[in-house]
Amino acid sequence: MNELIASSARNIVQRLRSKDITPIDLIDAAVARIEEVDIAVNAVPTLCIERAKDAAKDIGGTGGAERNLQGLPILVKDLVDVAGVRTTYGSPIYSDHIPERSNFLVELLEANGAVVLGKSNTPEWGAGANTFNEVFGKTVNPWNTALSCGGSSGGSAVALATGMAWLATGSDLGGSLRIPAAFCNVVGLRPSSGRVPHGPGLEPFTPLWVDGPMARDVADVGLFLDAMCGLDPRDPLTFDRPVGSFLEAGLSPAAPIRVGFSPDLGITPVDREVVEICASAAQRFSALGADVDDTCPDFSAAHESFQTLRAASFATVMEELLDRHRDQLKPEVIGNTEQGMALKAADIGRAERQRAALCADVAAFFETHDILVTPCVAVSPFPVGERYVKEINGKVLTNYIEWLSMTYAITLTGCPALSLPCGFTEAGLPVGLQLVGKPRGEADLLRHAAALEAELGLSLLPIDPKTA
Repeated sequence: MNELIASSARNIVQRLRSKDITPIDLIDAAVARIEEVDIAVNAVPTLCIERAKDAAKDIGGTGGAERNLQGLPILVKDLVDVAGVRTTYGSPIYSDHIPERSNFLVELLEANGAVVLGKSNTPEWGAGANTFNEVFGKTVNPWNTALSCGGSSGGSAVALATGMAWLATGSDLGGSLRIPAAFCNVVGLRPSSGRVPHGPGLEPFTPLWVDGPMARDVADVGLFLDAMCGLDPRDPLTFDRPVGSFLEAGLSPAAPIRVGFSPDLGITPVDREVVEICASAAQRFSALGADVDDTCPDFSAAHESFQTLRAASFATVMEELLDRHRDQLKPEVIGNTEQGMALKAADIGRAERQRAALCADVAAFFETHDILVTPCVAVSPFPVGERYVKEINGKVLTNYIEWLSMTYAITLTGCPALSLPCGFTEAGLPVGLQLVGKPRGEADLLRHAAALEAELGLSLLPIDPKTA
């Protein structure tokens, strides 16, 4: 494997600053790797090589601010607009769409030295945590190409795992960033709402949808978060970037003092092997001097609250498309949108009260604990041909997103949450541990995750796709 492909993003940026390599070298290496492996996994359906080389020439590897990515090529999830680059949202309605302007996040990343090389695959409108759509087809898991890579940031996770990118963007509503990170053995961070500019969109005040960084290890996630955070007056929820560096946090491992571990948040069955692997990994905090107990906030109302608020969001964003293009929307999107349109004010009011009670309970939890730790996903990767998980441990699930409850319950809290590789099943499939930090506590969360990452000692180098 090309030594550039196997290097960490932070080492690549250092070499760019020293002019040991150029952005063009990296583009050429990444394109060669994509041509080599993407045929097996279908993670990067759209490239913009000439646009990337033009941007790279402007940067030129000539130094810059500490948080500048300095010409490092990245991939952007296909839900996010990049000016002049085909952006489909995984939808046949937009199969030939080329936006004239970029998303707020892309503008910020490019201003900070990122070079967009292409788009990573996503399910239609990001709905459902299994990456397939009618435009580009299925993206598969590089650890077993017969299985799902998760979603909706599945293309980004697969590209990172196989060395097609050093950094890739993800977005997260109910786990869309964290789940594919867990399924593909990479690191994904859902930041606090407002940490990363989001938009333009039809819901500028929602705290549910966020964009976030994905990388191969914790420190690279910190590097990427430095380049994507900060105040943007066009996004009313954003706030100033911190004085310190998230990269430095990721390079400064620090054990938490008190850890709460829950195998199921009290709301869902979880595959027994997943529980065993995650519980064992969580207990490794004890070797770092932390006190690990079973304290957990009350998530009992999470199913109703999240599914109501998510449905309301679909109604806001998708109602007009449903009116005009019903025949080109997948059944799950139609169902979600109609569910939202049928809601009453009392339904939304109850969901908001449930979320408020949960947030109060979470605040009380963090008065005595530093992080909450759970399995990231209730199951290990499943066959890619199955649209979603229908049963866990013999319990039939009530709808197509219930299997995501370990992540969507955390979404309601507004807390930053990170998926960290923590082990493998007997079948050789990755398992991710979800670490949840205090609101706006990304720096401490990265320090704690880096400490456990070092303790676990798992290799995160890129892999070649593995057939079943």
